[in-house]
Amino acid sequence: MKDKVLILNQDFSAIAICSVQRAFLLVYLEKAEMISKAEGHFLHTVSTVYPIPSVIRLQRYVRVPYYGIALSRHNVMRRDNYNCQYCGTAKNLTLDHLLPRSRGGETAWQNLVTACSRCNSRKGNRTPEEAGLKLKTQPKRPSLLNFLQLHLTQSNQDWSTYLGMKEESMRSTDAS
Repeated sequence: MKDKVLILNQDFSAIAICSVQRAFLLVYLEKAEMISKAEGHFLHTVSTVYPIPSVIRLQRYVRVPYYGIALSRHNVMRRDNYNCQYCGTAKNLTLDHLLPRSRGGETAWQNLVTACSRCNSRKGNRTPEEAGLKLKTQPKRPSLLNFLQLHLTQSNQDWSTYLGMKEESMRSTDAS
């Protein structure tokens, strides 16, 4: 029951991820319909067996205000895949300001990266260029789609259809 369920709005756009219990309740109360089932997983009651949902779609369209992904230590590390952005290690991780705060650097998505304590100490109160360090990826503000795709695992590959569909529609609106 630790699995997650993708919630689609009535127009099939991905809007959230929830627990199996919450998704089952939405389906049971007929507030959502089950689009995809988790293969080989079932909820058992005394008299009935129910399939566990993997993707559900809400019966009514819900306007979801988008406030963006919250800037937090966990979300920065999640964005950077829990790897040092200088050397690639996954041990002793910290956050690093590209332009140090003492030199006017802000605490913002574009100025924060995940760094191991060794690289962070080596960089010190300098920029990566001044310290001779090279970033593996340029930091940027993640989108909701990026974070939903991070939950995409082998067990919920059926999400990719809906997350890909959302990505294409986002590209077409960005172009206009």
